[in-house]
Amino acid sequence: MLLPFPEPYDFDVSTERFRAFGVDLANLWHEGGLHRVVRGREVRIEAAPGGVDVEPLDEETRPVVEKLLGLEFDLPPFYAWAAEQPVLAELVPRLAGFRPPLAPDPFESLVTSITAQQVSLFAAFAIRNRMIERFGAGGTLARGFPTRERIAQAEPDELVALGFSRRKAEYAVGLARDPIDLDELAGLGDEEVRACIVAVRGLGPWTAEWFLARHLARPRAWPAGDLGLRKAAEVLYGLDVHELGQRLDPFQNLSAHYLLTGMRVA
Repeated sequence: MLLPFPEPYDFDVSTERFRAFGVDLANLWHEGGLHRVVRGREVRIEAAPGGVDVEPLDEETRPVVEKLLGLEFDLPPFYAWAAEQPVLAELVPRLAGFRPPLAPDPFESLVTSITAQQVSLFAAFAIRNRMIERFGAGGTLARGFPTRERIAQAEPDELVALGFSRRKAEYAVGLARDPIDLDELAGLGDEEVRACIVAVRGLGPWTAEWFLARHLARPRAWPAGDLGLRKAAEVLYGLDVHELGQRLDPFQNLSAHYLLTGMRVA
């Protein structure tokens, strides 16, 4: 069934992240389509004229697919602003229709960041896949990302056996058991979200900023501690990443995604 998307929309570029660093079992690319398990059902998403074809598409799967494919982002104002900006004026047209993917679940977003702390994304994907295989719910091809409740029942040693460092295993299990209400963060301002996240053991400013960027789609999220973004600032602008973030206000989040993706594909 067709899920309409505003034009322009480039499904291939928008899903590039799920192929760039190896297999992602929770968001599995297979034979031209993206597979994700939603409430125990495997959903396949394919490019289609005017949007994407989603099977099955219903009241349960629709919001997850819309979140996953970045429908929350308002691209036209960003494109109009970017047309007057150095670097982005040339980069954005080459990536026209790119909607950055978002993590549909807040726990998934934070655990994903924990696995990526201080390692390559290739290593993070591999470690995460082993966790998904061990604790995730099965689909035909993809597997559901482990629920918070399932990881809360695990012991850190079980995650260490999958390739987690001891500290990261403790952080992931500790987050799962922490009383913080992750769903309520969506109703808070950016600074409040940052404060709540960094109060949890093992979650620092880098993780908080990517949560704002890749789960909540906050316009001014700017993960200045990200090595890839620092490199983009230096290579493309010759600027310190913090100075660049100020210059890209109020579209730091979309700018970060376009710069990082542009470094890979444009």
